[in-house]
Amino acid sequence: MVNSMSEFLSDSVFFGVAISIAAFWFGEKLRQKWKFPILNPLLITTVIVIAVLLIFDIDYEIYNQGAKYITFLLTPATICLAVPLYRQIEVLKKNVTAIVVSILCGCIAHVLIIIGIAMLFDMEEILILSMLPKSVTTPIALGISSEIGGIQAVTVVGVCAAGILGAVTGPVIFKIFKITDPVAQGLGLGAPSHAIGTSKALEMGEIQGAMSSLAIVVTGILTVIIVPIFAQFYFG
Repeated sequence: MVNSMSEFLSDSVFFGVAISIAAFWFGEKLRQKWKFPILNPLLITTVIVIAVLLIFDIDYEIYNQGAKYITFLLTPATICLAVPLYRQIEVLKKNVTAIVVSILCGCIAHVLIIIGIAMLFDMEEILILSMLPKSVTTPIALGISSEIGGIQAVTVVGVCAAGILGAVTGPVIFKIFKITDPVAQGLGLGAPSHAIGTSKALEMGEIQGAMSSLAIVVTGILTVIIVPIFAQFYFG
């Protein structure tokens, strides 16, 4: 039964698209019903897709034959984030110094935390280099990882983990530390959790979404500069 179902799914070109959309729809329904931060649709989608691939013994490449078409939509979707940013241009002008300084501090703190964790767990150099770019959007992260000698597959895992973790825990952290300023909330989600964090920021409000989308760009630019310099200095 499982083998026949596996063969059927493997032969379907639309399997990757169908399972991804269905899993996300299910995750969105759960989030709307219970409102728990852990019930993030992207996290639920990831768990469901992995479970289906394991249960039916389907290779990831087969799944990706269909799922890659969803990935093609990532670029135009990211470009659309410029719309809320344009609408909130006055807020950006009023907070430009705070925005740049906070994102710069976040980028430096990210690098130092990765190094600290690496030292604590005695990680190999190549794994450290693979994890350093994890808090920027995937295309930029892959470029940095390739340049400094990291493993791109590990970098992708780090990017996904950072995005999902930030989207899930971000609102909880805001409540614990009573962070209510929409600019701070947007930067807090976008800087470490890139596009996935921005999707959560857009749910919270237009200002949060605009600041989060801005944080994606600024964090990417600063990380491209900071990480290679730090990697060269630290590892020689």
